[in-house]
Amino acid sequence: MPPSNPAQDADYLGRLQDYFAAHRSLPSFSHMARLLGLRSVASAHAVAGRLKLAGFLQTTPDRRLAPGPRFFDRPVADSVRAGLPAAANDAGTETLTIDEFLVDAPSRTILLTVKGDSMIEAGLQPGDYIVVEKGRSARVGDIVVAIVDNEFTLKYLAQDKRGVYLKAGNPAYPPIRPQGQLEIFGLVTGSFRKYV
Repeated sequence: MPPSNPAQDADYLGRLQDYFAAHRSLPSFSHMARLLGLRSVASAHAVAGRLKLAGFLQTTPDRRLAPGPRFFDRPVADSVRAGLPAAANDAGTETLTIDEFLVDAPSRTILLTVKGDSMIEAGLQPGDYIVVEKGRSARVGDIVVAIVDNEFTLKYLAQDKRGVYLKAGNPAYPPIRPQGQLEIFGLVTGSFRKYV
């Protein structure tokens, strides 16, 4: 059996994460041995045991391998400067699970796709995904998904002496003042996009 080697185990974990991303399941122990370049199924069991102890893998009631609570952790290496270049440091030890970072209340959280350019100055581009927590109270200045006169829209919640209204993050769009009812569907708590 291979001895415990944190760097090697990190490589094994990375290969298992890539396999899971491609197949949405983990391989059998015999397939894992081949995938990881191990000499035996017993070696695959040993690797899986170490990854279970670290919280990356777990066993289901029917004795199959499944992702553990830390399987989706991503390393947070350092910050990156958006101005002048600086020396890179990717030796960080902190990890972050993206879902845990973006979602506080899973049962009340949905993802929506941004359409249109009315919130570009808020950094929300067409095609971005927004994380929306339904039923969370909103304050003036928050980005919300609102139902105004039976239509959904994504805007800033704003208020002036005339009352509450919705304000775009793009000067090309006028404020929206409800003719009837204005309801806050949910508060935008995060956003993300994928660069290909």
